[in-house]
Amino acid sequence: MNAVPKTTAIAGVFDHPEFRNHETVSFVCDPATGLKAIIAIHDTTRGPALGGCRVWPYGSTDEALTDALRLSRGMTYKNALAGLDLGGGKAVILADPRKDKTPDMMRAFGTYVERLSGSYITAEDVGVSPSDMEAVAERTAHVRGTSATGLGDPSPYTALGVFEGLKAAAAHAFGTSALNGITVSVQGLGHVGYDLCAHLHGAGARLIVSDIHAPAVDRAVAAFGATVVAPSEAHAAPADIFAPCALGGGLNARTIPDIRARIVAGAANNQLGHAADGAALKARGILYAPDYAINAGGVISIALARPGEADDLVREKTLAIGATLAEIFRRAEAEDLTPEAVADRMAEERLVRQD
Repeated sequence: MNAVPKTTAIAGVFDHPEFRNHETVSFVCDPATGLKAIIAIHDTTRGPALGGCRVWPYGSTDEALTDALRLSRGMTYKNALAGLDLGGGKAVILADPRKDKTPDMMRAFGTYVERLSGSYITAEDVGVSPSDMEAVAERTAHVRGTSATGLGDPSPYTALGVFEGLKAAAAHAFGTSALNGITVSVQGLGHVGYDLCAHLHGAGARLIVSDIHAPAVDRAVAAFGATVVAPSEAHAAPADIFAPCALGGGLNARTIPDIRARIVAGAANNQLGHAADGAALKARGILYAPDYAINAGGVISIALARPGEADDLVREKTLAIGATLAEIFRRAEAEDLTPEAVADRMAEERLVRQD
């Protein structure tokens, strides 16, 4: 028998640099709808793995697998740090959300979620709308963020949590949480990025905005009087705070030397390209708000919301993100560690298996 060369993502999953003892990694395909997806369950110590579904035109299966593995592990830590009785998982669909995505594709995705028997609970993420989640919910009950399961779109709560975390970062770095007159470069104007801009504008901050989608930029300029830069230049803009709210990996050896802001605090997942990039930020005196700590408002909303009930508990937990970040910054400074190292330690303390 000829040996099969290890050239595919499936063959290499156990040796993948982002594989961290993930419990389950599923590759699913539905030719009738064009669905090609990866569902990664990282850890279910605290409960079922909750994490959103991302639709994105990945350049390769390996690229999609990297995203799924990193994002699912991030969800484990995010849910633990937020004090939720949930594990971490993530799904990625290899498709262009503007051209390829259809209700039938999302229904097919729901069928595969259902086959996991509740070990994975899906929700909205990049490239996915509340209506997409409604389509998924036609095939599975293991979905959150729909009109039948809670408060609907979680984006406003993600933005609120990022805003609170950003204020905590400002208090630590500048000595005040007041944002009046502070300049913030917001990279990415999707649901979360735009809502964050609204909070910042209301607090008196000056905005620099960027997005690959021109209408989103025009909308922010009209609403907030924002200045515009190219997305590739957002990190280097003359701002006090850089808020990455698009895709991850943007903080790396190429971009970090050009950052002019004293704080990096945004909604994007997996912002650090590599672990060493957090140390590079620290070496430059840039305060970094760990992504899974600051952007937990959305997962809090979909985990705790109940249909027909007020959002008081969700808002209380989301507003507490600021206090969590303040504690992370305090410990990091006292122990001479990076904030993400402290955040990891705090999350891991909550992942002790109860037999």
